[in-house]
Formats: sequence, structure tokens, C-alpha cells
Amino acid sequence: MNRESMESRIWDYLDGRSNPSERLQVEDLLKTDIAWRSLYDELREVHDAIAATHLEGPSLRFTRNVMEEIGRLQIAPATRNYINKRVVWGIGLFFILLVLGFLIYGFGQMDWSGGKGSSFAENLGKVDVSRFFSNTWVNAFMMVNVVLGLVLLDHYLRGKSEVGRRKTTR
Repeated sequence: MNRESMESRIWDYLDGRSNPSERLQVEDLLKTDIAWRSLYDELREVHDAIAATHLEGPSLRFTRNVMEEIGRLQIAPATRNYINKRVVWGIGLFFILLVLGFLIYGFGQMDWSGGKGSSFAENLGKVDVSRFFSNTWVNAFMMVNVVLGLVLLDHYLRGKSEVGRRKTTR
């Protein structure tokens, strides 16, 4: 029998998790086998040492000490204080202009000279969306808007990092 299975059976014996038949087998092996007895003595010392240790609870002032330490730190301001409203409005305006541009282009491509009995819903159902996104001008318009959005984001993030650097150098 290998050492790991011996340890497992002895630990079950020490912890009282083994059933009565296993318990009798381990007791017989402890009486007759020297290897089992020496391993049992080692594990019994570890078991007793673990049982003898008492974990200490935190002091009564632990919570108060932690809260006092947190109180000394600077607490982050509310989000409305550090979010630039102009940036939010700029991003919103960017997306509104993007949607309006697509709508104007789409309505410009529609055939408004429908004959008798044709309705707006029928004309709208005939719109081929693949024509809009395969057009070079639409792709150029979208790329320019993406680049402008990234420039706006870069400008905003650089402004925040400069403010952070000014605060740390003071």
C-alpha cells in the first residue's frame, strides 16, 4: 500500500470519519505494522497540534480602526463633478448627426414618383440597403466620423491625464 493511501486512511481514523470495519482494520494494522505505527505517530502529532491552536478573532476596535483609516483617505467625488458635460454632448451630437446623415442619404435615394396605389410603406420596403453601404462616399463619411470620434476621445483623455499630473505634482 502506498504512503498516500495510508495517510488518507489514518486521517479518516483520526478524524472519526471511517466506518467501524475500516476502523478495526486500521487498529489491527497499527498493532502489527511498524510503518503504519510510525506514520500514525507523525500524523497524531500534527492532529494534536492543529487541535491545540486557537484562532484569534479580530480586536473589538477592528471595525472602528478600519473605518477611521478609510476616513483619512480622499473619497472620490460624485460622477457629475468629474464628467465633462461638453464631451457627453459632443458624443451625443456626433451620433445624432451620423443617424441624420444616413436618413438624408436614404431618403434621397428613394423613388418618390410612385404611381397610383403605391404607398410610402411599399416604397420603403423596396429600399435596397446594400447599395448604401457599398457606396464609396458613405464609407468615406463613416471613416471620417470614426476618426473624428477617436480624436475627440484622445483629446478628452489627454485633458484628464494632464489634470491628474497637475494634482500629483502639487
